[in-house]
Amino acid sequence: MKDIPKAVWLLAAGMFVVAAVSFTFVYLFVYLTGPRGLSTSEAGLIAGIGGVGMVAGNFTGGWFGDHLGHRRTVIAGMVVSGAGLALLPLVPTGALLILFPVCQYGTGMTRASNGALIAFSVPEGSRRQGFALLRFFANAGVTVGPPLGALIAAHYSYGWLFVADGAGMLFFAVWAAMILPANGNKRQRKEDLPADAPSLWTALRGRPAVLVVLAAVLVADTIYRQQYSTLPVFLDDHGFSTGFYGALIAINGGLVILLELPVTVALRRRAPLLVIGSGLLLVALGYAALIAGGHIATAIVMMALLTVGDILYKSPSTAYVADHAPDHLQGRFQSMYSGASISGVVLAAPLGGVLYQAAPGLLWPLCTALGVAAAIAVLGAHRRHGLRPALADQSPVSAAAQS
Repeated sequence: MKDIPKAVWLLAAGMFVVAAVSFTFVYLFVYLTGPRGLSTSEAGLIAGIGGVGMVAGNFTGGWFGDHLGHRRTVIAGMVVSGAGLALLPLVPTGALLILFPVCQYGTGMTRASNGALIAFSVPEGSRRQGFALLRFFANAGVTVGPPLGALIAAHYSYGWLFVADGAGMLFFAVWAAMILPANGNKRQRKEDLPADAPSLWTALRGRPAVLVVLAAVLVADTIYRQQYSTLPVFLDDHGFSTGFYGALIAINGGLVILLELPVTVALRRRAPLLVIGSGLLLVALGYAALIAGGHIATAIVMMALLTVGDILYKSPSTAYVADHAPDHLQGRFQSMYSGASISGVVLAAPLGGVLYQAAPGLLWPLCTALGVAAAIAVLGAHRRHGLRPALADQSPVSAAAQS
């Protein structure tokens, strides 16, 4: 971890604050159907449109970073999202159809620039640790956030949750302006690029293993996040209480916080595609455990395998995309990664819910098969491309010079 610069540690610490007060994703539906008095379908419409804004922000945020500077993009995205969320309890219900997706877009566009800042700041050999550090702080924040939000809602009102969420993002905007160097907005202009600098699509086509990783992450995140949608329904159908499900999620969060950094450091010199493929395989085996039925043992085994698989594939896959990105496309490569992963978040609940309602016995075998297919694709890419040198310029550059 000694190669991770101070600015990245400070950036990760700021993400802890943002994650700790990110109450919107937990309590939005309750707020809309409770204090706002909306029906479940109306609340679902607003949440769904917000999800579209989030996906769009993730896919396009890297373009803004590459062209305008990643520091500036992070600050602007957090200001837009933070101000909008703080005002959300005050606006008419109809205006939420516009305000909420704008807020989600602002949040989404910062993810790629955060990733690019880490990629530019951390030397190639330590990028896995850099991304793992960011995930560690974010997961720690998410762990303390929901109970903190419940206290705020119980003692004050749900409206204050969004004010706190917005304030956390505005804090991060100020924090980023303080810890990132003022010349961090310096970026490569088109006229400064060599004549043969590849476009995004040309660069991606020249890196087929990156395309495989992006597709595998989309599939993996869609099945991985069944634990937040169809899994609690499955457990309820088998007679388990909400408390048992909560304990499983606590196991997930606890193991990630305890194991993410040491496992990443221990495996830092292993071939990245092998590590990613192994993680995807463990996710698949986790859902395979549920094919045996809804039992305490199978549920615990499932969650343990899912968690270890998550640790193995997420940070290395983010770093792998960063390692293979040309400098002038770093933000857009990170956008492709973050867009693929966030699309899994959006797709997981509707796809899993429809399948579970139509044929509940097929859900876990299908999740297993898809996870195995994604793992085989990545491991196959390792055999074909894993030993080739990265096509991108791998010389580390500082965030101050390139972001």
